[in-house]
Amino acid sequence: MHNTKTIAVDFDGTIVENRYPKIGKPILFALETLLHLQKDGHLLILWTYRSGRELQEAVEFCKQKGIVFYAVNKSYPEELYDESLSRKIQADIFIDDRNIGGLRGWGEIYHELSSSPEKAKFTNKKKKEKSGKRILNYIKSKL
Repeated sequence: MHNTKTIAVDFDGTIVENRYPKIGKPILFALETLLHLQKDGHLLILWTYRSGRELQEAVEFCKQKGIVFYAVNKSYPEELYDESLSRKIQADIFIDDRNIGGLRGWGEIYHELSSSPEKAKFTNKKKKEKSGKRILNYIKSKL
């Protein structure tokens, strides 16, 4: 069994294409990945710029797809908004299209989160070795 994580997920540009204030089309494998993460016991937090009616529409959209968030724009369901505190929430992982390097593929995200740390390290090492061999072979072919 792996450790469960608290995962904060953005909506526009991450779960769906960015069409704010409208709701865009779902991004490939986003909903399926979130359903699997939820099934695996991870706590999902919707962490988005949206508020008011637009926020409720996003929450309802996800609910219709089977995704029920542990909390929305807060660290835990009982948290009360306090303007004197930072809006940044407490989570183990943040998934957002505004990350440095952009949004990784949802399949890659799920693989990383569902793998044990030992397996992930081994997989990353093997990927680096394969990548290094490919680069070396490419350079040799050009000589």
